[in-house]
Amino acid sequence: MRGAVVSRASPPPRTRKVSFAVETAARTAQAVIVAIDGPSGTGKSSTSKAVAAQLGLSYLDTGAQYRAITWWMVNNGIDITDPGAIAAAAGKPEIISGTDPSAPTIIVDGTDVAGPIRTQEVTSKVSAVSAVPEVRARITELQRSIAAAAENGIVVEGRDIGTTVLPDADLKVFLTASPEARAARRNGELKGKEAADLAATKAALIKRDAADSSRKTSPLAKADDAIEVDTSDLTLQQVIECVVTLIEEKRAGK
Repeated sequence: MRGAVVSRASPPPRTRKVSFAVETAARTAQAVIVAIDGPSGTGKSSTSKAVAAQLGLSYLDTGAQYRAITWWMVNNGIDITDPGAIAAAAGKPEIISGTDPSAPTIIVDGTDVAGPIRTQEVTSKVSAVSAVPEVRARITELQRSIAAAAENGIVVEGRDIGTTVLPDADLKVFLTASPEARAARRNGELKGKEAADLAATKAALIKRDAADSSRKTSPLAKADDAIEVDTSDLTLQQVIECVVTLIEEKRAGK
């Protein structure tokens, strides 16, 4: 694809399988597990939803799950600065993720939180909550169970899918982009009082990247066998076409 910067790393030696079932008897022959990772503002969500819809796959936004549990913590008075308090509450909320790419949903204790989890308040606290090992263990287990139940395959997007959640995914893609491009995209997603100036948005993204990349438990990182796609100078449609092509190549080789 013209304009795409794609790097393919040689696959590393097979590693020990993690104990979760992504191969189920119910899977169709063309079912694929696709892990799409990368920092905010690279086009993960828009790309993942469009690709899943085009190819008839399920879709899971893992970031929404971490935002959902953060929203619950904030609304239930949990001290976000106290990892112990966060850990003690990690198992309390019921989180249900809808996997229809055309209308993904996120429900917490029976409440639709698709809107509330995107506020700046939640955004500013999600790194602290998601860094707590007990939270990551709870959400990772949920993510693996959803992937295992996807009969026709699934596109799972996040920050540690290819490295931690689904290390044996059929295809791993790592989306990147310059801080400037990411800030511009993120600013375009914010509305009203949530909107910020470009410099502030860029600074916030860089700060979150540093927090997510340096956390001890499942940091943001590119898997050794992931294909990297730089989306800085690409349109959304170009990125979608690139990922669709990669998936079709993987399907053809199954």
